[in-house]
Amino acid sequence: MLPLIALLLLGVVQVAIVAARQVAVTHAAREAARAAAAAGAADGDGRQAALSAAALDPSRLDVTIVRQQGDVRATVTFNDPTDVPLVGPLIPDVALVASASFREERNG
Repeated sequence: MLPLIALLLLGVVQVAIVAARQVAVTHAAREAARAAAAAGAADGDGRQAALSAAALDPSRLDVTIVRQQGDVRATVTFNDPTDVPLVGPLIPDVALVASASFREERNG
């Protein structure tokens, strides 16, 4: 019975890690949109803000900035590895996605 309980607890830990990383991805999207919406900002500023805002692996993080009709929308996608021992290999990696938008600031 103990191995089953241990496996179940490890599954709960994996779900908690994914949930915490989803919060980090949401925060990164908000910061990317805010930075890209600043007056005179480039799309690269949004990516850098997303990387700085969340302690996520940059090689697994994709930031897309779209400017449309005075709005800036940042979409952050993170390929989250499931790496908890025993249960991680049983569950495929999870794609976490979050978007945020801000009104683009104007100079002057």
